[in-house]
Amino acid sequence: MALSRRSTLLALLLAPLAEKAGPQDLPDNQHLPIPKTKEEEDARLPNGKSQRDEIARQEHADAMKDVDTLVATAQELRDELKHAGNFVVPVTSLRKTEEIEKLAKKIRGRLKS
Repeated sequence: MALSRRSTLLALLLAPLAEKAGPQDLPDNQHLPIPKTKEEEDARLPNGKSQRDEIARQEHADAMKDVDTLVATAQELRDELKHAGNFVVPVTSLRKTEEIEKLAKKIRGRLKS
């Protein structure tokens, strides 16, 4: 409880200082975003397509493959657990849960970027 009181007191004391701080306190190089050059904006592949569009298309295709694998693994896990019985969990089921978790993290990472 003492820690939360200290944290609250510290926040109350630092709040006025945070309001006074603004962009004028930043170094000169952090005021404006760095403009992109024409080459970075319009990167094209030899076939004329946008590099960004092709990367996005490939990421989507890879994510869809991973999703298909995830669904198939989840269905296999469901079937194994149905056939296993009430008090038995096969080792392969545990491995499949780990595989499902890895695939889900991989898909989440692709969707975030």
